[in-house]
Amino acid sequence: MRIPPLHPAGRPRIGIPVRLSSSRGTDPRVGEANELFGYIVELVRGGGGEPVLLTADSDDGGLAETLKGLDGVVLPGGGDLDPGLYGEKQGAACYDVNPAQDELDLAVARGSLDEGLPLLGICRGHQLLNVLYGGTLVQDMAAGPVTHHEPAPGDAAMNGADEAAPGPWAWHDVDILPASKVGRLYNRQGGADGLTVKIASGHHQAVARVADGLIVTAVAGDGTVEALEDPSRWVASVQWHPEVLELPAGERVAPFREFVEVCRSGRPTAAAAASA
Repeated sequence: MRIPPLHPAGRPRIGIPVRLSSSRGTDPRVGEANELFGYIVELVRGGGGEPVLLTADSDDGGLAETLKGLDGVVLPGGGDLDPGLYGEKQGAACYDVNPAQDELDLAVARGSLDEGLPLLGICRGHQLLNVLYGGTLVQDMAAGPVTHHEPAPGDAAMNGADEAAPGPWAWHDVDILPASKVGRLYNRQGGADGLTVKIASGHHQAVARVADGLIVTAVAGDGTVEALEDPSRWVASVQWHPEVLELPAGERVAPFREFVEVCRSGRPTAAAAASA
């Protein structure tokens, strides 16, 4: 039977839940997250996908129906998850806790799992997947040998950040299992001795207890969980930001292009339908 194409141009349709917090508030991190959301949309398109922005009532037919017409989903970064979702009280360091955003992102993630869609989480999306599977988070990371968020001006030498690194990010290496799903996204940067990638980091929370059903596929030098995956399906996440402008253009688009190809092979698109 001929399967109708999901997109007439043959581009896999990649859902991305919108960000709901306004950039006009007093916390600049909210505006930064909204900018990064825009970059992810651009990179999905640049990698060969068709971005589909997801809201609670997407396409007026409901989110669940919209997800049925997708080939994959990216969960972007943003503010902190409500700690109540993993059984804790909210601490003073939490910022931009937005119940509506939590509800949307969790609905998208659950629906993606129900539909068997490839799913990639970034930063907050990484943490959300761990919580969805039953894990917990560190609400505010203590200072350590690896800096995970941008330093205060003049503090780079004190906290181990790279003073020469570009942009408002902490830059450090992560060691990725080459045969993992995230390893595939970065496969062109790997060598015979493994896969080490310098990444842009900007988070004050981290995975604490890894959920059952997920495995760790990348770590920082201090042991921070930097990537997770579900070995039974194409679900993976990274704690870092592959979308930042400070990376070379080719390095920015490469993981998104690889993810689009995963989505292309996961469901029939126009190209597959034409030969069916």
